Amino acid sequence: MNSGQRYSAPALSGFANRLLRAAGMAAPQADAVADVLVEGDLMGHDTHGLALLPRYLDEVERGGMARGGEPVVLSDRGGALNWDGMRLPGPWLVLRGIDALVPRAREAGCATLTIRRSHHIACLAAYLLRATEAGFLVLLASSDPAVASVAPHGGTRAVFTPNPLAAGIPTSSTPFLIDISTSIKTNGMSARLHQAGALFEEECMLDANGMPTRDPGVLFADPPGTIMPLGGLGSGHKGFGLSLIIEALTGGLAGMGRADPHEGWGATVFLALFDPDAFGGRDAFTRQMDWIAAACRANPPRPGVDAVRMPGDRGLLLRQEQLRDGVSLGAGIAEALHRSAERYGERLPEPVT
Repeated sequence: MNSGQRYSAPALSGFANRLLRAAGMAAPQADAVADVLVEGDLMGHDTHGLALLPRYLDEVERGGMARGGEPVVLSDRGGALNWDGMRLPGPWLVLRGIDALVPRAREAGCATLTIRRSHHIACLAAYLLRATEAGFLVLLASSDPAVASVAPHGGTRAVFTPNPLAAGIPTSSTPFLIDISTSIKTNGMSARLHQAGALFEEECMLDANGMPTRDPGVLFADPPGTIMPLGGLGSGHKGFGLSLIIEALTGGLAGMGRADPHEGWGATVFLALFDPDAFGGRDAFTRQMDWIAAACRANPPRPGVDAVRMPGDRGLLLRQEQLRDGVSLGAGIAEALHRSAERYGERLPEPVT
């Protein structure tokens, strides 16, 4: 983390918004991108928060990310939608997608959207509260067909991205907010450690010859190494299987993915909402999830663990704390934001502490 300085979350959102608009992004898209990036930092996902802003700005300026417009509806069967995202900002597309699915899921019980040619969608966890607070169970998955950094289990050449999968599960109190990758580590964390000259604590990478290593630098070697699938050398077939499922849900259902020509950094997206009232009923759903939460939180912790937490517990507590006390940006992020701000005649907000 940084030296202890904290920044107002609304001030950071306004700052990011101004830079995005200065780069040429239209107001609705800039509003969404700024809010989602700050939400990522609020929940502790600092590789996928404002750390992404400088690269997003570069993408807008060079035309890799569309500045404004609308997605193209390729298919609409009521409960199943397929959009061409037209390289529009991923955060805006996903938020727009949730809003489009809510009335459909209310009517039919569930509704699904796939998006081809979205730009990068940032932190998946940042979207989940929007659905769970409306009472929905939400599933969100993403792949990037233009990038490959994860080899199939048993292989040595990259085929997949870390292919994240997120789920928001409502309860009577704190929702479960799950945001995981199908590889042991992510591209963002690998790049951050490599830039810092640091190693992972475990062997989670493979060099180009297929030998396990702690060095994230193998991703940037020639020939490059890869990130191991979730489960590592012994159980990597599990991460491999999950990654295949996400490829089917994203590129397969969207009809555009790794089999097509690359168009640059971006995403293919799967999004689904489920209304518990259309199944066993909201009260029954909540009773089941509350029981699970209570059983897990009351579980005797193993040595070295204070207590069992449910996915999202730490992120929501951190979010509450940082909304109150200010956002603590990860190491090097404030400096990168300062450099971006200078290009547009802006200044990073003054720290609140």
